[in-house]
Amino acid sequence: MFPCDVCTGTQQKAVKSCLMCFASYCRTHLEPHHRVAGLKKHRLVEPMDRLEDRMCKKHDRLLELFLTDHKSHPVVPLKEEYEVKTALLGKTVTDVPQKIQERKQKIKEIKDTVKLSNKDADREIAHGGQVFTALIGCVEKGRDEFNQTVQEKLKSTVKRAEDLIKELEQEIEDLTNRSSEVKRLSHTEDHLHFLQTFRSLKDPPPTRDWTTVEVRPPSYVGTLRRSLDQLEETLNMEMKKLPDDAELKRVQKYEVDVTLDPDTAHPHLILSEDEKQVHDGGVWKELPDNPKRFTRYTFVLTRQSFSSGRFYFVVQSINRKVLTSLTPETGYWTLSYVKDGFLFYDNTSVRLPRRAGLQKVGVFVDYDEGLVSFYDVEARVHIYSATGCTFTEPLYPFLSPHLNKEGTNSAPLIISPVNQTD
Repeated sequence: MFPCDVCTGTQQKAVKSCLMCFASYCRTHLEPHHRVAGLKKHRLVEPMDRLEDRMCKKHDRLLELFLTDHKSHPVVPLKEEYEVKTALLGKTVTDVPQKIQERKQKIKEIKDTVKLSNKDADREIAHGGQVFTALIGCVEKGRDEFNQTVQEKLKSTVKRAEDLIKELEQEIEDLTNRSSEVKRLSHTEDHLHFLQTFRSLKDPPPTRDWTTVEVRPPSYVGTLRRSLDQLEETLNMEMKKLPDDAELKRVQKYEVDVTLDPDTAHPHLILSEDEKQVHDGGVWKELPDNPKRFTRYTFVLTRQSFSSGRFYFVVQSINRKVLTSLTPETGYWTLSYVKDGFLFYDNTSVRLPRRAGLQKVGVFVDYDEGLVSFYDVEARVHIYSATGCTFTEPLYPFLSPHLNKEGTNSAPLIISPVNQTD
């Protein structure tokens, strides 16, 4: 509510403000603006205060144009600028609620993730507790069996020692009695009694030759090793009981769609039209020189690379031109199918047993955690995991079908879609 600028005494409520007079008028004092011809041309607006701020102090005129700097007089019509700014304000009024809603939705997503993470953690802890309890039981059983083995060896040695001591003591007693009889007889002077008594003397008690008899301390060489080997076998059996199927389903959620990059393919390799298959054609193709192309290894990278998060496939980032060792230290995290099984290349390579009927190998990579895990997809079991990996550059999945030797290795390697219901 703005007061009339003309009223004296009790000021009435202004009903209009005049942008020419720079004054606000009540209904009574506004009447001349409706009657006098000159005043009728004045621009009336809804009541407002601080009308003096609408006067350009440099030109002593109403601000009909909006300008930012009097020096160069860049101006636009006031109404036009008003309409532009009103449109922007309207857009802001529309955008703000939407942005607020988006942020509320993001909060909900984050909270849902935390809630799900808590459930997952509780489930993992419960399951892990069962597994570790079983493993602890295996270790304790192995410890008890080891202790029992050592105690039985000791018991056997002590029993042998006690039996030998008993036998020796018996011989000592027999020999002592014999010595006493002989000594008594040797002191008699009655010749007849001597001869009669001598004839009745018992034969000397049999005695053992003790020169070669000994009690050896029990040998524990290999006892602990055999116990640990047995424990390892037991633990491996327990590991096979782990629900690899559930683990594989979890990692399959991170499937990525990858296609092979012909610009990186070794000149021997032939890619399918859909860039999902590769095999060695056995012939070196003359191709344009490309710094991305492998020339030493029959490798091909995918078009897609990954620098964070989790994804499901085989991953590498390596030198394309120079022969080098296939180890994580040089940028390789590689599981190779060899004659007698698998080989994970490392500074000390890890040999893994052959899996019968293996057709598909899935690889899960957690870039941030430094984890690479290999799975037998059809058997739904874990093959091997490399942990504590350090990734510093984008990672590329890669395939290497190796050489086609007179048709014996002509079948392609194929990027297969993930079927979680297999």
